[in-house]
Amino acid sequence: MPCEMSKIASMLVTHRKASIEEIERAWHGDVATILSWVKSQDQVEECAVLKTCNRVEIYVVSPKGEKVLFDLAKKARVSSRIIDFYDHDESVLHLLRVASGLESMVLGEDQILGQIKDLYHMAKKAGTIGWLLETALKKSIQVGKRVRKETRINERSVSVGSASVDLAEEILGDLKGKTVMVIGAGETGELITKALHDKGVDSFYVTNRTFSSAQSVAESLGGIAIPFEEMKSHLRVVDLVISATSAPHYILLKSDIEKAMADRLSKLLIIDIANPRDVEEAVSQVHNVELHNIDGLKCVSSENMRQRMAEIEKVEAIIGEEYELLKAKYKRKQAEELLALLYSQAEAIKEQEVRKAMNKLSFYHTLGEIEQQVLSDMSHSIVNKLLAEPTKSLKNAAEKGDVAFLKSALELFRLGGTL
Repeated sequence: MPCEMSKIASMLVTHRKASIEEIERAWHGDVATILSWVKSQDQVEECAVLKTCNRVEIYVVSPKGEKVLFDLAKKARVSSRIIDFYDHDESVLHLLRVASGLESMVLGEDQILGQIKDLYHMAKKAGTIGWLLETALKKSIQVGKRVRKETRINERSVSVGSASVDLAEEILGDLKGKTVMVIGAGETGELITKALHDKGVDSFYVTNRTFSSAQSVAESLGGIAIPFEEMKSHLRVVDLVISATSAPHYILLKSDIEKAMADRLSKLLIIDIANPRDVEEAVSQVHNVELHNIDGLKCVSSENMRQRMAEIEKVEAIIGEEYELLKAKYKRKQAEELLALLYSQAEAIKEQEVRKAMNKLSFYHTLGEIEQQVLSDMSHSIVNKLLAEPTKSLKNAAEKGDVAFLKSALELFRLGGTL
């Protein structure tokens, strides 16, 4: 009897349903740890994890589909209230939408495409993905690139980093003449610094635990790199702090900010876009300090956003077209796997019967190479002609998505495989 078919399923904790605190608490550990844990679960054949500042998405391939994920969520004690569970088709379509920037907090952002590439390479290196997930991930990356090439969904401020600069501009007004400190010199820190430079900010500091990284980012755009241990002393002179490190704990506490604000009268704006957060929430209680985190970016509204929204229809059309191509590829794969089993079985029987025939004939006379080749060619031709029509029927069934027909073929020919 044929086994249950393995399909992609996913569970998502994102900014659509969850706050930044809930996303932070949802899954503990880094991506490698989560990958290892998920892959170790019974019935999980493949898995991949996407973890960013505003989403944690777990994709699995399993014959049990979403049931495996329900069990995982219970084990991890993540509330179903903040989780979306998707079946195969929903998961694949969602992945294409994510790569295209349609599911991002900031519509059309570019960072997500790089993050999907990172998740692909990490899962590939860890050996946790096979053909099903690899095909979906490669397609999502291809679609993300095509969307950005053929539409204007990613024009102007599209990353969380640049959106934080937009938010600062809304609150402070013109940023020219302001003094800014960027904490973190990773990819997001670079985006923030570039966005500040584009806004005409010519006085900004960049700090990072690795000083050489801070130097690299700062010098490329005319900023000043400062050692990480000197960061807190510079809080006295800046108007704006944007923090985006990958530290697993707070790097700025209420006591640090109170000390910095003790001898200054001007307002200090802090925007924390790290996950986990860099700045203790109690900092918002300090007089003359305004603190915003990722949740605040949901309120960013500008002409740029309206222009990007006008591109959604074009992006949806590209996704729809590529989604149909991906579905067709999956269907063809089902037929190919079944046919491989069928032809392998037929080939084994053919070889066995040809050997029997040759052994019988050899009792009467020695078979030359020509006679042996004729027998082999004849048997090969018989197999191909007998399977020609079943091959067409199985391919047609796969293209129509007739899974019942494919399963019946597995049972009829006693192939003992899975789809």
